[in-house]
Amino acid sequence: MTNEKGFTLIEMLIVLMIISVLLIITIPNLSDNSKTVKDKGCEALIKMAEAQAQSYYLDKNEMPATIATLQTEGYLESDTCPDGSKLTIDANGEVTANAPST
Repeated sequence: MTNEKGFTLIEMLIVLMIISVLLIITIPNLSDNSKTVKDKGCEALIKMAEAQAQSYYLDKNEMPATIATLQTEGYLESDTCPDGSKLTIDANGEVTANAPST
């Protein structure tokens, strides 16, 4: 008989079981953190929009009237947060996110 090298069926089943257990542990953690990721993404978009409003002010010597103004002038690409909230801007350049309408 020759010595055949390879994995037995039992060894493969054990490896598959270990991988399955790891997936069962990690997938719920990823879905639980999706809200946190969306919140952080919205906070970052708000800060970027405020910075772009200041840049607009430096260029045009006036604050933008709306977020759409920043978009049409090329200062901002999106006015929507990852969670669906729409951005609004006030006369002082402070940006806020309004909850999505359902």
